[in-house]
Formats: sequence, structure tokens, C-alpha cells
Amino acid sequence: MCGIVGILGDIEAAPRIIDSLKRLEYRGYDSAGVATLVEGKIVRRRAEGKLRNLENSLENAPLSGTSGIGHTRWATHGAPTVSNAHPHQAGAVSVVHNGIIENYLDLRDEIVAAGAILDTETDTEVVAHLINIAMAEGMSPKEAVAHVLPRLKGAFALALLFEGEENLLIGARKGSPLAVGHGEGEMFLGSDAIALSPFTDRITYLEEGDWAVVTRSGAEIFDQDNNKVIRPESRSSVTSSLMDKGNYKHFMAKEIHEQPEVLGHTLSRYFDYSAKTARVDGAQALKFKDLSRLIVTACGTAYLAGLVAKYWFEKYARLPVEIDIASEFRYRETPVGERDTALFISQSGETADTLASLRYCKEHGAAIGAIVNVPESTIAREADMVFPTIAGPEIGVASTKAFTCQLAVLAALALQAGRERGVLSPEREHSLVAELTEVPSLALKALGLEADIERLSQPLSKANNALYLGRATNFPLALEGALKLKELSYIHAEGYAAGELKHGPIALIDENMPVFVIAPYDGIYEKTVSNMQEVAARGGNIVLITDQRGARECGNAAQNTVVLPDMSDIVAPIIYALPVQLIAYHTAVFMGTDVDQPRNLAKSVTVE
Repeated sequence: MCGIVGILGDIEAAPRIIDSLKRLEYRGYDSAGVATLVEGKIVRRRAEGKLRNLENSLENAPLSGTSGIGHTRWATHGAPTVSNAHPHQAGAVSVVHNGIIENYLDLRDEIVAAGAILDTETDTEVVAHLINIAMAEGMSPKEAVAHVLPRLKGAFALALLFEGEENLLIGARKGSPLAVGHGEGEMFLGSDAIALSPFTDRITYLEEGDWAVVTRSGAEIFDQDNNKVIRPESRSSVTSSLMDKGNYKHFMAKEIHEQPEVLGHTLSRYFDYSAKTARVDGAQALKFKDLSRLIVTACGTAYLAGLVAKYWFEKYARLPVEIDIASEFRYRETPVGERDTALFISQSGETADTLASLRYCKEHGAAIGAIVNVPESTIAREADMVFPTIAGPEIGVASTKAFTCQLAVLAALALQAGRERGVLSPEREHSLVAELTEVPSLALKALGLEADIERLSQPLSKANNALYLGRATNFPLALEGALKLKELSYIHAEGYAAGELKHGPIALIDENMPVFVIAPYDGIYEKTVSNMQEVAARGGNIVLITDQRGARECGNAAQNTVVLPDMSDIVAPIIYALPVQLIAYHTAVFMGTDVDQPRNLAKSVTVE
């Protein structure tokens, strides 16, 4: 989850590292630090909390030096204090690390027994000590790293800086992403292309187990067996201007309002509007025609996008879907074979549990598809087929436009699967595609309700708990609404299938409990509204999210109603996600929480 950057430059490194870390702060913001070589010696500046605290430290005590490493941390081992902030140092070695060293306690005991004094509570510090010990025994930095890496168990990306070595960085990856950036007489290391975007668009991604010896003239890359290898250089499409909020107060607000545009881009990629058909290049590799089931795996909001898609695949393609949270799937020894197809969904394309699940399925011969927002990511590179969302970089930790663009891609895949399986008639496909073409304009209309949503969010900010209810595809949206509210406002919230209300949650209902009911007027509207009436009978404070007919039919049961335009069933989950996002956003704003960087969270979950 942490962000890493390393620079071998021709001007002072510290200001450039800070610039890069600003683009990586979505990966973690518990602490931050930078180390440079000043007259050959490692000098560090570290600060607890947000990156601006490190900037203040550097203003008071600037760092010179053209070689350096930097880090923004999401805390795993050890509290988010200055002493636990990266970079860590042992003798002549300084290190920044993303991941978890699982055997660090054993290594720590060994180091302490050898007489070393450890200064932190982290797992990372042992790496610096082990390499420093090896160098003290006469090994070169390169030899010491090659000696130590096989001893590290777990997932990690490392960038290492060495005293007296002005022209050397060493990076390594196992389970966590790391890339090499190529400049003109300069070289870089970074967690991803966003980190490197201020400096270069020429990127080499290290593969699993790789480590790289980087100098200003280039990089030598070795695999996990220490064989020298050649990895391809690619051009990144990420630009260095991604951190601009424009006229919005928060990145999340900007990204919510970008959805009409990015949904339009994504839909046009996957649908042929003139022929009114889904057009998913490479989807044939997923073998939809002959499948007896489709496996879908993801985490967090991406999992909820997959849960919506389950309804679509089963309805429009008559294809059974087995969906699971990746952290559960990877450990339950699911039977998977060569006749299976598995689909993995991840905004970052680096989610550790999702990547581990992908590798499990690949080892067992399944065809692999990936829906990602970062085409250069590890999940994308390891999948058989990649279906990129065209959401653009998402900086806010709480996913918004990535979620709706994932839904757009999944809708296209479901319709193509239905056509390939012969269960979706051309006429029905044409009708559904025509309905999906309206998504951008419907999204604009939904965003036009923001002022009303902001008003109803103010009293919600005083609540301690909230409940979200929905049926069919609105059930995953209820889960998503509760997740967003928890993430942003820290209000405890739960999402439930509306039909489960009487099986326990109804005991929570009183006049202080806000209950959000997601119920467009569809074939199960009356069932959902009957559940809403049960809430009303017990004094619950109801917010109904529906359409014009739904608002007319519900009577006076709801205290507040968000009225969306009429739309088809396949469109509704995409559009109804927008008011759910706005409710969480404005509630958090009223409460004064950090909307873009909620406490304890990070954007890219690259550790278990």
C-alpha cells in the first residue's frame, strides 16, 4: 500500500521526490520521509502524518543531493510515528518498502543476537540491517542484496540507497509492484507510472521476483534466480498533470462529476452504437459459449461491481456466476480447471488478494480475464485478456468513477456472453444497447440532484448508524452505499437485501436510524416498498431513492425522496450509484472528515 520513489538525477532530488510522493499519497498517508546522499552520506527527513508535514520539515531543514529515495506510508507493523517512518537506515544502507516481511521476527532475533540495535517497530528495518551486515562482511551492495533477498518471505517492493554510492539504486519486487523509469542521463524507481510521471513516460515494469541495479546509464535486471534478464520498455499514457482538483474542493467530488464523460468513453469502447451490439475485443478468449459457470473475484467496491454483474450474466446470458471476495477465494481451495473462466476486477490492478486469486486460477488452467483501470498493472500483464475501464486515474481513496466504469464493462461482457451463448436475441441486444447509450445523459441528470442530496445529508451527519436496503441489483448498491458512508464519514452503516429485513435488522429500527431504500419502479418495486413500510411502521427515518413513478406510488412513507429519471433495469445500477456516492460525500463534508484520504485507508491494497 505504501508509495515508493527513487531518483538518480542531475538536480536536487528532495523536491522532485516530494512532487512524486504527492501523486502516491493515495497509497498511504500515515507518515512520509525522504533520504538523500549529502557528500556521500545518507541524510533523512521524516514526519508523522500527511505529506505536508514532511514538506514543512524540509522547508525548515532542506536536503541537498541528487540521489535519493522517498516513501509515503500506510502503517502495517508499528504505529505511524516518526521513528517508524521510512526511509529506515542501518549503517551504510537506507531502504523504503511496500509490503510485509512475514518472517521479520525471526530475522529480527537473528540481528539482535548479532549485536545490532534496532530503532523501530517495523518489519522493514530488518532488511537494511541484513544488507548492512552482509556489506560489513565484504560484499558489494549488489552482492549483499542478492544474498539477502532469498531470505525475505512475504510481499515486498524495495528501493535501496547506499552511502558512498552516488550512482546506484537497487530495487526489488515480490508481490508488490515496482517500475524503473528511464530518463536522459537520469534513472528512477517508482511504485507505478503515476509516481514516475513527473520525470518520464518510459517505463520498465519489474516482473515477479525481479530485482534491478540502477545507475544513471541504465538498469540491469535480474530474476529471482539472479539470472540477468531483459524486460520490455513501454510508454506510459499517464501524464504528470493528474493531481489537479480543478474547481472542486476534493478529488472525490471531481471524480464523481467526471462520470458522465468517462462512462461515455468506456461505453463507446465496448459497444458498437451503429450496430447496437456489444463489441468486446478478445472476449472470445473467455469461452463464454461453452462455460458451465463463470468465476468472478475482487475486493471491496470492485467485488460489489462483480455482484451486480452476477445478476446480469445470469439474466442476459443464462450463465451461472460464482463470485467471491478474493481474500476468501484464494484460501478455500476452490475447484478450478481448464474448462473454467475466471474474471478479476481491480481498479489499481495491483490488489494483493485479487492477484493471488488470479495466479491460483491460472496455475489450474483457467482462462483469465481482467477488468482494470491501469492497463500497465500486474493483474493486466498476467491476465489472458484485459478489459480496461476508461475512467482515468482515480485519486480519491473511495472509488467512484472506477466503480461505474467497471459496471459499464461488465454490462458489455454480459451482453456479449448472451449473444455468444445464443440466449440473447439480436432484437433484445439492440434494445439493451440502445438503453445503455443513454447512460451519460442520465448520469448528468442524476448529478443535477446534488443540491437536494446535500440538504438531506446534513441531518445524516448527526447519526451514529445507518441502514441501506435494496433487492436484486439494488442489493449490491445498498452494500456499496453502506461501504461509502463508513469509509468517508466513519458512521457505522450496513447494507442488506431488503427481503432480509425481518430476519434480524428490523430490530435496529427506531426514529434515530436513517434507512436508505434503493427502489426504482421495476418488477420487484412493490416487494421492496412493503419492506419500507415495515420500517415506516417502526418510526424509521426513510430516504427513498427511486424514479418518478416510484415516488408517486410510495405514499408518505419516506421522509425524503431522491427522484431520478426513468430508466431501464440494466442502466439503473450504474446511475443509482451516483446519488449513493453523493450522499456519502456530502455527509462526510458536513462532518469535516478527510474525504479524499479517510483515516486508516489506502487506495491500492497491495498487502494482505
